[in-house]
Formats: sequence, structure tokens, C-alpha cells
Amino acid sequence: MLAAAQRLRRSSDFAAAVRGGRRVGRGAVVVHLTLPPNTGPTATTSPEPARNTGAETSAPSCAGFVVSKAVGNAVVRNKVRRRLRHLVRERLDQLPAGSTLVVRALPATAEAPYARLGADLDAALAAARAPRGRRSR
Repeated sequence: MLAAAQRLRRSSDFAAAVRGGRRVGRGAVVVHLTLPPNTGPTATTSPEPARNTGAETSAPSCAGFVVSKAVGNAVVRNKVRRRLRHLVRERLDQLPAGSTLVVRALPATAEAPYARLGADLDAALAAARAPRGRRSR
């Protein structure tokens, strides 16, 4: 299980992650990833010295799951949610502190093997973390 501090519970948290994050779909999952604002030395333009209050480093990465009725009945949805939760728990520490991750399960998730779900999740997270390139039209 994910720790209580690592779970998204409020609807407003889910909405903020889905609206403000990068959306990447791979295979049977869609990932919405919101990275924390850049806190590097180039991000600060103020002449004031930066104060380390500990809030930036102590903010854990949070994850939430969206499994709709299109995936299956309640038993199937809970099984999918448990499998995704286990996969995300192993990968959550690889995200920067303060990140928000929402994993949306597509209907194909119900029949997908565990290894495929892991590969889809890894590919989606890698694509969501990659810098955005220019799109040609």
C-alpha cells in the first residue's frame, strides 16, 4: 500500500493533476504527471537569499488512480487498482519530490498481464518526464 501522505484523495487534487500535468498514454494506461516547479539556481531571480524551510524537500510524491466502470465490475476494478498501486509504489521514489501522478486505467487493463502493465507504466512515465520537443505541423 501507499503511505497516507502519498495518496491523492480529494477531487480537487485529481482535477489539478489532470488539468495541469502532462498526459501520456501507453498501452493500457494513461498517465497524468505534474512535476514541481523548478527550484534550481536559475529559477530564482530575487536578490534575497533562498531560505530552506524544508517544505520543498519534505513534500512527498503523490499518486492517485482512476479506474472507471468501463474497465469491469467492482471486483475487476479493485483488482486493477491493486495491481497499479503495487506498480506505482515501486516507481514513486524515482519521481522528483512534490510530483503528482494520476494513473488512469483503460478497459484493456483488466486483461493485461502484470508485466505488460509494468512496461506500459514505465514507458508512460519516461515519456511524461522527457522534455517537450517542438511539434511539426
